[in-house]
Amino acid sequence: MKQIFALLAVVFLPACAPAPLAGQLPVDEVPEISRETMREVTRVLSLDEFEGRAPGSVGEEKTLAYLVQAFENAGLQPGNNGSWFQDVPLVEIAARDYSGLTISGGGQPMTFGYGDDFVAVSYRTDPQAMVAGSELVFVGYGIHAPEKGWNDYAGIDMRGKTAVILVNDPDYETEGLEGPFNGRAMTYYGRWTYKYEEAARQGAVAALIVHDTFPAAYGWNVVESSWTGPQAYAQSADDGASQTVANGWVQKAVAHKILAAAGQDLESLSAAAKQKGFRPVSLGLKASLRFSNDVRRFASKNVVGLLPGSTRPGEYVIHSAHWDHLGRCKPNEAGDDICNGAVDNATGTAALIALADAHGRAGAPARSLVFLAVTAEESGLLGSEYYGANPVFPLAQTVGGVNMDALFPMAPARDVKVVGGGKSQLDAVLDRALEAEGRTATPDPTPEKGYYYRSDHFSFAKRGVPMFYVEAGEDLEPGGTTAGRAFADHYTANRYHGPDDEYSDDWDWSGIMMELRMFYRLGRALAKSEDWPNWYEGDEFRAIRDASCAGEGGC
Repeated sequence: MKQIFALLAVVFLPACAPAPLAGQLPVDEVPEISRETMREVTRVLSLDEFEGRAPGSVGEEKTLAYLVQAFENAGLQPGNNGSWFQDVPLVEIAARDYSGLTISGGGQPMTFGYGDDFVAVSYRTDPQAMVAGSELVFVGYGIHAPEKGWNDYAGIDMRGKTAVILVNDPDYETEGLEGPFNGRAMTYYGRWTYKYEEAARQGAVAALIVHDTFPAAYGWNVVESSWTGPQAYAQSADDGASQTVANGWVQKAVAHKILAAAGQDLESLSAAAKQKGFRPVSLGLKASLRFSNDVRRFASKNVVGLLPGSTRPGEYVIHSAHWDHLGRCKPNEAGDDICNGAVDNATGTAALIALADAHGRAGAPARSLVFLAVTAEESGLLGSEYYGANPVFPLAQTVGGVNMDALFPMAPARDVKVVGGGKSQLDAVLDRALEAEGRTATPDPTPEKGYYYRSDHFSFAKRGVPMFYVEAGEDLEPGGTTAGRAFADHYTANRYHGPDDEYSDDWDWSGIMMELRMFYRLGRALAKSEDWPNWYEGDEFRAIRDASCAGEGGC
């Protein structure tokens, strides 16, 4: 990914560089934002009859119908040339009839069970996925970053082989943000999406990531619920033939056993993989796995609503949230197999509607406001990625925006957690909004989790559009950081991507409504200003924004 950004910086000559933001950014009074709208939309989208809002399901049909009615009631217009929808071509692959993952060559063959020990899927549309006697190779963090002089695949031909890969970046245990891969802060090289992409580029037949809770940022329960059941992918011209046959995860304990059978130690190899110059290690073992695939092609939909600007309607400010969730997933102890996605992300979708209503009642600002409910975020940001590649409104005329993903029903926070702060001139807009609200900004307390690459704002940012991704902090009123951290940890461990992420009438809405006041200020300031925020000089996305501004009609 960063190789592309570096190349663009060389190819494009110095282009327009928007001037620093004006000293007096607009600060509006915030109108009443409807708590009842937030509560009711979240409740409805979380109902069992929506079946977890999986793309391509009956739940999608119900979700789309509900959102169109809600957008209309909020006073929005259809945003896509008279239509509320943008088609997003997807393919659903539902795997079944799994064999175990069999490892041979180290004495007695070992077979590991699907779900408890490993998960695997195929990005190919083949009816059968088969890995037969594929040589296992430990490739450290699975990173090939020429600009850093780092290549975990150095000196090995991976064709026909299976890559065993560590999650996150080599320096994720660093306390600060200094290091070859930004220290504690995860880069895109640490994301599972990159690791599978790189394994495929290297010619691997399969890729297995070793799960570890801290660097992955979630437990095995999240992996199991997210990676079992039907999976949606973007349709590709080659039907996934350029991808590996199988991509999966293995439990850390399973990886220990596999490496021990090869006469290796996982901890020792992991330590070696953190050092520049690491070379891949052939394990002398072979992996075998097979499963069947049921394939269905369909078009899911992004929902696009528009509040036209009063004086500069050809300049756009985005508000985005994903409407989808996992659908049906592994049942909990009570037998409930619907992942309702109340927090993630019925709350963010409800925020689109409540904010649209508030902006409309306040009167249209100078620039147009776009309210974009995207599909298939849980499948890898597919809806926002499709919009980014096929924008309804030109990205060169898109000023910036606000992404909203999972608003916690808890007490108000004195602080705001800034994910991706220090990257763009949006910092000044946020500072102004926080000053008006009497709140403070807190740097991302868990940069190793890589949240900047895990939600829909990334699909815009990597194309040069500055986007806010800010969340309630952990310093709660009352309870302080102890209470805030406890709430977040409990949600991640017990509800995130599971059937227990359900709506409750007992929710505390006070914190969420405070977040909506901030989102309103951010969007309103961008929509009233004449500024074009840019990334700071030297940021990975700066060259793309400059090139976009230099084009006809841009910035």
